[in-house]
Amino acid sequence: MTPRPPPCDDPGVADVVGTAAVPDREPIRVLVVDDQQLFRRGLTMLLAVEPGLEVVGEAGDGVEGTQLAETAAPDVVLLDVRMPKRSGIEACRAIKESVPTAKIIMLTVSDEEADLYEAVKSGASGYLLKDSSIEEVAQAIRVVADGQSLISPSMAIKLIDEFKQMSRPERETGPALRLTERELDVLRLVAQSHSNKEIAARLFISENTVKNHVRNMLEKLQLHSRMEAVMYAVRENLLELP
Repeated sequence: MTPRPPPCDDPGVADVVGTAAVPDREPIRVLVVDDQQLFRRGLTMLLAVEPGLEVVGEAGDGVEGTQLAETAAPDVVLLDVRMPKRSGIEACRAIKESVPTAKIIMLTVSDEEADLYEAVKSGASGYLLKDSSIEEVAQAIRVVADGQSLISPSMAIKLIDEFKQMSRPERETGPALRLTERELDVLRLVAQSHSNKEIAARLFISENTVKNHVRNMLEKLQLHSRMEAVMYAVRENLLELP
């Protein structure tokens, strides 16, 4: 029997060790869709050697990517925004319709706010720029596969700045009032990019309870992802912005 690794004080490292210690855990199935062949092939090769990830296919345009998603049933799809035949945004909508369980990460050179907003509205759970390292891409895949959201830091700053301009301090009524105080607490922490584990620790509740609160608040507010919850929280002045 392989000796159990010693405990680690670093929670991030502990999580990685804990995951690696579970041999029966299914790998995260990843589909790569990008029209730049060299980039796509290189990314596929690098992801294939990442622990816990399995590349189940690659496609060179939005139409082929949508069709492959339907047959391969990936857990996570990496989509470029600019692609022939069908854009990444259009493919995102189509994949979410045909394979609702698939999580979408837009991996693109586009740093335009409009593309970010459209991606979020279309159901994307992540938005990364192509200058991200392979470690950052792999971590993003793991994060969104776990039901969370991730945006490149530079894009997150643009998102917050935009909604600071759109926020309306005079608003005192609205959908937020349909949430319980506990759901509002969870929403604020989600919008601050805390994981379910961190939220559970802060609120002294279980991770399953956090997941239930997240699911309930998304249903009440008719939102589709944690990323949309971030946008909503800023717009409704549920966060104190610097």
